[in-house]
Amino acid sequence: MNKEQAKKRIEKLRKVIEYHRRLYHLYDKQEISDSALDSLKHELFKLEQEYPEFITPDSPTQRVGGKALDKFKKVRHPQPILSIEDIFTYSELKEWERYIRDYLKYQGPISYFCERKIDGLDIVLTYKKGILVLGATRGDGLIGEDVTNNIKTIEAIPLRLTKDIDVVVRGEIFMHKKDFEDLNKQRKKENLPLFSNPRNVAAGSVRQLDPKITASRKLDCFVFEMLTNLGQKTHQQTHEILYQLGFKVDKKCSLAKDLEQVELIHQKWEKQRKTTDFWYDGMVVVVNEISLQEKLKAVGKSPRWMRAYKFAPEQTTTKVKDIILQVGRTGVITPVAVLDPVMVMGTKVSRATLHNEDEIKRLDVRIGDTVIIQKAGDVIPDIVKVIKDLRQGTEKKFKMPKRCPICGSPIFRKKGEVAWRCSNKNCFAKNCRKIEYFVSKKAFDIEHLGPKIVEQLIQQGLIKDGADIFSLTKGDLEALPRFAEKSSQNLIESINEKRKISLERLLVALSIPGVGEETAQDIADFLRKKKVKTIKDLIKIGPKITEQEWQSLPDIGPVLGKSLYSWYKDKNNLAFLEKLAKNGVEIIQPKHNQPLKDLTFVFTGQLQNLTRDQAKEKVKSLGAKFSENVSLKTDFLVVGQNPGSKYEKAKKLGIKILKEEDFLKLLNKYI
Repeated sequence: MNKEQAKKRIEKLRKVIEYHRRLYHLYDKQEISDSALDSLKHELFKLEQEYPEFITPDSPTQRVGGKALDKFKKVRHPQPILSIEDIFTYSELKEWERYIRDYLKYQGPISYFCERKIDGLDIVLTYKKGILVLGATRGDGLIGEDVTNNIKTIEAIPLRLTKDIDVVVRGEIFMHKKDFEDLNKQRKKENLPLFSNPRNVAAGSVRQLDPKITASRKLDCFVFEMLTNLGQKTHQQTHEILYQLGFKVDKKCSLAKDLEQVELIHQKWEKQRKTTDFWYDGMVVVVNEISLQEKLKAVGKSPRWMRAYKFAPEQTTTKVKDIILQVGRTGVITPVAVLDPVMVMGTKVSRATLHNEDEIKRLDVRIGDTVIIQKAGDVIPDIVKVIKDLRQGTEKKFKMPKRCPICGSPIFRKKGEVAWRCSNKNCFAKNCRKIEYFVSKKAFDIEHLGPKIVEQLIQQGLIKDGADIFSLTKGDLEALPRFAEKSSQNLIESINEKRKISLERLLVALSIPGVGEETAQDIADFLRKKKVKTIKDLIKIGPKITEQEWQSLPDIGPVLGKSLYSWYKDKNNLAFLEKLAKNGVEIIQPKHNQPLKDLTFVFTGQLQNLTRDQAKEKVKSLGAKFSENVSLKTDFLVVGQNPGSKYEKAKKLGIKILKEEDFLKLLNKYI
């Protein structure tokens, strides 16, 4: 075979292999056996190895065998990939339609396109001239991860479309129940941990750095949305076009002329889901007419024209083995039921929150009881009911202890509250949560310092509080289990980078009861007027401020005023500030040039060029404040894509509205 003959043979093999791929995945037909198809693929592979100049990105051989990556690249989506708001009842569905009609001022017919809501991983696929060039995870809706090498291994995803066009589509990668069961059987033989549900396998498989692992997992994919306008007038037409282009779509999708038909389809699919060979937890209801979709737009992070109509929360029964207590960062003690492990909505559950002592009494739940638990979506399971008829007389009533389960200190309950709290300010569990908050994004924002490492540092006696973090050395960390030289160096560098902090962030990090991001801004302004520039100033001036002075601040009030006064009168808190200063933590002074001083900004919608947190930091650096809510005190509302209700409120109040480009021009003028 000469070079020209090899080229022709390669091209024919690709066409034949692609034909059989489409036949199987799109039409559920098979004209040749798997082994025969494998033989054709093997011949193609050998020819391409002999003539590598003829290898193309859309060749079937490029599905498997890509190089393993060190990490995934971040990619920005061409437009926000929105999430879907959940509803759970038919009355909520009707309420949604009323909302649509009121918003549109429209009383004409509305048809709905219904799709099964598959429990998998959202994926965004980009094709240039009909060839797959990018596969990205949804991520936060704006930025995802480039997993192109991995999704190429999924046979259901075409490498080349039937037309040479540019298009961006959205789909769901999932695993069939049988393949999931087979995978777990194999892992059991190899003494490997079993996977809890198919969704986790799909998500984890796509995010493997080695594509060979993804290829071994037998994943499938349905495509359901087109982000490119190809002239489609309805969502039903979108599915038809996707199918014509060579994508695999869910053939069970159905058009409903009204909500009554939607409800009938919902009931039918709910009955069928246990016998279907993949997991789905509800249906997606879409306004079919795209012209109406365009008028409805989106609010917040979800479109107005689409809802996820979930099936009734799945319930199951299990036994309560024990009732234990968990301690949070503010000392609140939460009772948790330890259960016989049971599967709920595809997830193995062994814990359920009992909220507080009053809830335990209301349910009359006892250790040893058989209970009904339910789980809606990703929410922590709840105990719905105790089956008292199954009691045998050996069940034990739970009695709230008088002491903290972690440190043994007395617990107390404030008048008018349901929560019990640990009285020990130095309780280990309370301290863990407090330090985790201290290093979180809202406070010191120290990378590489997650909850497990914080707990490890406390257990090893290396830190007692957040201030001790700034005294750690590389040698301290290298002695810890599973801490390599590189990871130790990375953490020390992260800590050193955050020794300087704004007064606002410091106030958040201190975990003063009632002080959040917005309140911290007002307190910081007040303290600066009191000449607080350093931590030493804070130690000296803070205790001298009276309770009445604190209460006189905007939006503070008597409860928070008392909290601030009490905090600065506590010698332990002042000692903590002293230790921060001693360990090299400094307060960053605001720039003298503060052209936006005393102005308040509110943000709505998705910003394209910077994150919401970055935008807040920018305005704060210029002397402005930010708020989460629009009010008469708001000076500017910055509007990104798909703005929410804040936009309508700002227009009513006559607040000045800035588009993102105008906001960036304003920043660039002063930065």
